[in-house]
Amino acid sequence: MSKRFGGGLCALLLLTATFSAAAGELVATLEDGSEIARLPVPEGAGWCVLWHHSVKGFEVSDCYENRAGQMVLVRAHLPDFAAGLDHIPGRGRQVSDGQGGYWILDIDEAVAGNAYILRPGRGIVDHRLQVGDTTVSLSAIAPRARVTIALIEGMN
Repeated sequence: MSKRFGGGLCALLLLTATFSAAAGELVATLEDGSEIARLPVPEGAGWCVLWHHSVKGFEVSDCYENRAGQMVLVRAHLPDFAAGLDHIPGRGRQVSDGQGGYWILDIDEAVAGNAYILRPGRGIVDHRLQVGDTTVSLSAIAPRARVTIALIEGMN
């Protein structure tokens, strides 16, 4: 009987670990801990941080995935080689977007600690989180504030 219980317990623990990874959430918080966004990002799902280049005004994107509970930068779209935008050789591969810009694909870079700090720009810059059809403007909520963007285990 103990073997069946032990096997059942192992199966339950495996199911719990799988469920927890699947229940990921992208959370944006201010320095004081105030939460300004919480969006579901299950295992295998992705999201993008979008903004407009401060000089040229075109939209730039950095896109991530929840890979087994790890925040991973997977690709970026850069419509031009404007100031501050460039491909770093050896970090993904650059391909044309067919419209004068380029994608950097296959970056596959894990974000240390599953979080990073962003200071959303004001006005036209408009830093946004986009998960599926949901977009949250961090610039509208917290312009120039210190915002932590983190992938966390969801609470279900």
